[in-house]
Amino acid sequence: METKGMNGKQLLAHYQAQLEEEARRAKKSGRLVCWSASVAPSEFCVAMDIAMVYPETHAAGIGARKGAPDLLEVAEKKGYAQDVCSYARVNLGYMELLKQQALTGVQDEKLANSPAVEIPLPDLVITCNNICNTLLKWYENLAKELNVPCIVIDVPFNHTMPISQHSKDYIVGQFGEAIAQLEEICQRPFDYDKFYQVQEQTQRSVAEWARLAGLMRHKPSPLNGFDLFNFMALIVCGRSTPYAEITFKTFADELEENLENGIYAFGENEKKRVTWEGIAVWPHLGHTFKTLKNAGTIMTGSAYPGMWRLEYTPGDLSSMAEAYTRIYINTCLEYKVLQLQQVVDSGNCDGILYHQNRSCKLMSLLNVETAEELQKRNGLPYVSFDGDQTDPNNYGAAQFELRVQALNEMME
Repeated sequence: METKGMNGKQLLAHYQAQLEEEARRAKKSGRLVCWSASVAPSEFCVAMDIAMVYPETHAAGIGARKGAPDLLEVAEKKGYAQDVCSYARVNLGYMELLKQQALTGVQDEKLANSPAVEIPLPDLVITCNNICNTLLKWYENLAKELNVPCIVIDVPFNHTMPISQHSKDYIVGQFGEAIAQLEEICQRPFDYDKFYQVQEQTQRSVAEWARLAGLMRHKPSPLNGFDLFNFMALIVCGRSTPYAEITFKTFADELEENLENGIYAFGENEKKRVTWEGIAVWPHLGHTFKTLKNAGTIMTGSAYPGMWRLEYTPGDLSSMAEAYTRIYINTCLEYKVLQLQQVVDSGNCDGILYHQNRSCKLMSLLNVETAEELQKRNGLPYVSFDGDQTDPNNYGAAQFELRVQALNEMME
């Protein structure tokens, strides 16, 4: 009844706040809380009734609310170099302040003045290296600093495609080890019946996520890709709950109705369409969006949200293993180019904007080769710009505006 009559954007805010509150209540009631990497399998912990918190999404929210610099400073004073991922530095800075508060009972001024949503310290952490190896050291450090268990699901890099059976078998073995660790941590047997139900719920959420993202194929588009960036919070934090399914379905239904009534994201002002390759610049999300919109350019393609299109067959661990290893940045250049080409084609895009992200080395490392190879195939113009997912100091507004202007001129 609380959500009756809410639209998609209202549901997003409601359920995101509810997930955060559930984690705080879990901690107070003695239930376990887990900090999880964004593309680590959530299904195992949710099946064991463990409350989930996602440091990457939390850090992105802090960045979007202009609160990253104070926490970055804490992490850097702790010894973390500026070359380390800013998601990690923001989270490690936040963790340090929470830890000191727990020890002393005194809240640090930086924490008191931070726009960060309050999250509880974890009782365990779980990570997976299917998007980057930074996550391994980041979560190992969290576990060491907080003296909590660390579950690592090791996923091989796919130098060739399709994914080999022996790679899938190896990951299934990692799943088995994670289950054994959870049984030891929780002091009870793993609930396989609930696990199957959680897998089914995850697939329903993923299906609605794919349906929502697919609406950008329409020309003009009823959906602006920057809205999809905002809705990513739930596909990360709530894909194994009904919250994500309900929210995505509601928003997709609204947009389909808009499409039938001739209501589009940019109205009649949509002139050009671009693919955005890379993570959003959260501290400057408004500026990047407005710069493109002022030029009549809408973002209708991005491979980034597709990282959570984790489609598999419930009950089939080999299928689930494949879903968690075929993340496009965990695959060879040829497959990455193929995936981006599909994104460009699906979005009916006229050009590509590459984010050279100072934080995310893996996503940026192959941008030059990817751009050159992709242009050979489709002939579309592209530009790149320097930025960062959370550190506001690694982004120049004037440079972004100049690159967007150049891209528009080439598209014209």
